[in-house]
Amino acid sequence: MRKTFVIFSTALIIFLLLLSVYMNPNWYVVLGAVVFFTGMGYYDMYQKKHSIMRIYPVFGRLRFFMEEMRPKIYQYFIESDIDGRPLNRIDRSTVYQRAKKENDTMPFGTQLDVYSEGYEWLAHSMAPKDFHKLDHDLRIMVGNKDCNQPYSCSILNISAMSFGSLSSNAVRAMNGGAKLGKFAHNTGEGGVSEHHLEPGGDIIWQIGTGYFGCRAADGGFDPIQFKERAAHPNIKMIEIKISQGAKPGHGGILPASKNTPEIARARNIEPYTLVASPPYHKAFDSPMGLIAFIKQCRELSGGKPVGFKLCIGHKSEFISICKAMIATDTYPDFITVDGAEGGTGAAPQEFSNYVGAPLLDGLDFVVNVLRGLDIKKHIKVFASGKITSGFHLVRALALGADACYSARAMMLAVGCIQALQCNTNKCPVGVATQDPQLTVGLVVEDKTTRVANYHNNTLKSVVELLGATGLDDVKNLSRSHIYRRISFSQMLSYEEIFPTTPIGAYLKEETITPKYREDFKNASADSWGIFNVATIGSEAEERIIEQSKA
Repeated sequence: MRKTFVIFSTALIIFLLLLSVYMNPNWYVVLGAVVFFTGMGYYDMYQKKHSIMRIYPVFGRLRFFMEEMRPKIYQYFIESDIDGRPLNRIDRSTVYQRAKKENDTMPFGTQLDVYSEGYEWLAHSMAPKDFHKLDHDLRIMVGNKDCNQPYSCSILNISAMSFGSLSSNAVRAMNGGAKLGKFAHNTGEGGVSEHHLEPGGDIIWQIGTGYFGCRAADGGFDPIQFKERAAHPNIKMIEIKISQGAKPGHGGILPASKNTPEIARARNIEPYTLVASPPYHKAFDSPMGLIAFIKQCRELSGGKPVGFKLCIGHKSEFISICKAMIATDTYPDFITVDGAEGGTGAAPQEFSNYVGAPLLDGLDFVVNVLRGLDIKKHIKVFASGKITSGFHLVRALALGADACYSARAMMLAVGCIQALQCNTNKCPVGVATQDPQLTVGLVVEDKTTRVANYHNNTLKSVVELLGATGLDDVKNLSRSHIYRRISFSQMLSYEEIFPTTPIGAYLKEETITPKYREDFKNASADSWGIFNVATIGSEAEERIIEQSKA
C-alpha cells in the first residue's frame, strides 16, 4: 500500500502539472489539493504512533473519522427507544418532555419486554386514590435532636455536580430552577461558587477530600473558612463526601489548565495550579473521627443539618460508623447512598464498571442496618443513582429512602444530549465544558424554567403513582409494592428479595441476619477496614454492648 501510494501520487502530480502548464491553469487548484494530500500521506508513512496510518497513508485516517462518528450514528440512526446507555431514549425523552412541558404520554403500549428477567413494576390497588386530592408538595424535614436549623427538603433534588465539571451557565440554570421549583441543589465537591449563590436557590454544600471552600494551606480542613461560608443563608445543609458511585475510593485531579481564577475563587486555591484531591479525608481517620467531624461541622455551621455520602463497599465499615454513632450518641442528620451506576463526570472505567455496590443493594443494606440498630429514627436517607422518573423515585422510597437526588436527569433538563463528551471539555451543548464558545449556547433563563418543570412534573408522576397504589402518603410505600421478574415463570416482591429488618433486631447478636453477622463481628468503631473486634476491644464497643443489654 505504501509503495502503491508513492507511485500513484507521484504519477498524478506529474500528470496534473502537465495539464496545468500546457492545457489550462485552472488545473493548478486540483494540483494543489493533490500535493496537500500527498504531503499528508508522506507524513502518515513516517510517523510512528499509528500503525494503520503508516500502512495506509491518508486512507487510514478514515478509521479515526468513523470512530468519531460512530456514537452519533448509533444514537441517531441505529439504537431503539429502549437501547442506549447509560440512559435509554425513553428515559431521556421523558426528561425532555417534562422539562419542556410537552406531551409525555406514550402511544400503543410499552416497548419493554415485560416477561424478561429484571422487569419491574408497581403493584396498584383496586381502590386507588384521586391524585388530584393528594398532597403534591412532597417534602421531608431533615434534622435530628442536635440540629438547630432543620430543613424542609423536597424528595427530589439536584445531585452533586461541581462548578468546573459543569459550566457556569449550567450551574446557574440548575440553581435558578431549584429556587423556582423549591428544591435543593447540591454543589458537588468543587465548593460554593458565585454561580451557586446568585440565583438564590437552596444549597447543599458538599465537602470532599479536597475541602474546597474551606481548604487550609496544607490541603486540610480549615474550620474558620468553613464557619464563614456555612453561615450563608442559602446553604441549608452540609454533606461530607466519603465516596461517590462513579469512582469510590478514587481521588480527583483538577488540571492546571482548567483551574481558572473563577474556579480557584470558589475552591480557595491558587489559580493555574494542579490540585489533586486525595482518596481519603485528612480531617479524620476512623469511624469515631468521622462522627466527631460531623459534630464539629454542625456546631460551626450554627446547627445546620450535616450528613455524609458514600457508596457501599466493605459492609463492616458502614456498621463501624453506626457503632460510633451509638457510642457517642451523635448522629448525622442524613446519609446519602450513592449507587455504583451513578456518576456524571470522568472516572477510570475499572472504577465506573467494577467498584462499589449498586444503589438498590446499598440502599437496602443501609436502611436495614439503621433499622436493626434502632437509629433510623435519627437519620434521613437520600438515594442517588440513575433516578430519572417517578417510578425510580417510588422504588427508592419503597426500599426505605426518604428522598432522592438526580444528576443526569438534571443535565438533560438543561440541554444535555448524552454526547458522552463530559470528560473532554468539548460538550457540544455547553453543559459540561468551560469553553466559552460552547457555553454561550446554554441560555440560562430558558433552562432555569426547564429544570423547575422537570422537577415539578416528575413529582406529579410520583403522586399519580401513589394514588394508583391506594396510598395517600409516600411514607406508607413499602417493599411489598414493587415486584421484579426473576424468571419467565417467577416474580418476587422487593420484600421477598430485600426483606425488611425489624427495628432493633441487630441490638442482639443472636437476632442479627446471618448474612450480616460476620460483618458485625468485623466492624470496629475505632478503625476502618475489616477487623475482629473480639481481639481488639474498645470503650466504644463496651458501650454498645451495654446499650444492647439495656
